Amino acid sequence: MSREEANPESDRYDDAPHPRETLGLFGHAAAEHELLDAYRRNKMAQAWIIGGPEGVGKATLAWRLARFLLAHPEPAAAAVQSAESLAAPADHPAARRIASMALADIFLLRRAWNEKTKKHFTEIRIEDVRKVIQAFHQGSGSGGWRIAIVDCADDLNRASANALLKLIEEPPQRSLFLLVAHQPGRMLPTIRSRCRRLMLGALSPEDTIAAVKSLGAPWSEAPESDLLVAAARAEGSVREALRLLGDDGVAFDAAVRRLFERLPQVDWLGAHMLADKLTGRDNEAAYETFMRATQRYLDARVRELAQTGAAPVRLARYASAWDAIRDAATETEVFNFDKRALVLGIFDRLAKAEAG
Repeated sequence: MSREEANPESDRYDDAPHPRETLGLFGHAAAEHELLDAYRRNKMAQAWIIGGPEGVGKATLAWRLARFLLAHPEPAAAAVQSAESLAAPADHPAARRIASMALADIFLLRRAWNEKTKKHFTEIRIEDVRKVIQAFHQGSGSGGWRIAIVDCADDLNRASANALLKLIEEPPQRSLFLLVAHQPGRMLPTIRSRCRRLMLGALSPEDTIAAVKSLGAPWSEAPESDLLVAAARAEGSVREALRLLGDDGVAFDAAVRRLFERLPQVDWLGAHMLADKLTGRDNEAAYETFMRATQRYLDARVRELAQTGAAPVRLARYASAWDAIRDAATETEVFNFDKRALVLGIFDRLAKAEAG
């Protein structure tokens, strides 16, 4: 499958290396060994859900497995039986072909680029799945594995999910489906029932820093103090750490936290200044950092109140607020609404959740 050089990739963060180009894996040795052991014993499930928080290395692990299978298509081979990990040398032909997407036997399903809006579609559409189905049945280019990577399954709508389900139910021989999912519980139950689940946890701050440094410049050149703060605030997500390290992200995150700490009182002047900053396409990274900080705040408040024995009705207010915020964010993205109204609405909902 050829890479669309002219269009941004929906599964790549900014200018960081794509997961298919990332050879290192940090913090997930147990999950890697589970996959290696299943392959070595010829017990590889046909479909896997690789789940866990955003940015912890799920796609990197999926591409790492794909690279290993293409390099070693026979599980009984001596190289497989003696392997200690799924690592493949950077100069291996399979690694080079994957990095350049010069493959006839790997199929990547992700949100496509919309030429009209010059943005990615908000969902993986059924026509995208149909293209993969057609290509999937045309045969393996190397006579070995056919591997489909979905990054990420959260972006499937009901129609595209059902179309993918049919392919998973009736695949060609030697097929493997790797479904990256931030929230596996939201996937179709029928898909979940046909997949083996492999859950990845958040990275430690040490592994987060190591993963960031492995990406090379400019990430590896960030001041050590910024790396420490970003790793602590990223909660095990390399993607979030990269956001925080870019364009005064650490200072921006601290400013957002100060606004949240004043709740249920809202600093409306500060909220309006924040809303102005998040408007526009050039501020996508700041917007994503704000939305993640919002989710982090709500999660922390629910955990804190639950530990103090708060009544369920009080906890439910925060869950309701998050559902409303997520729906409003989706509408803003789909209909290209002004983000100012979304940001101000978020502060209003959070204040009401706090005040009851």
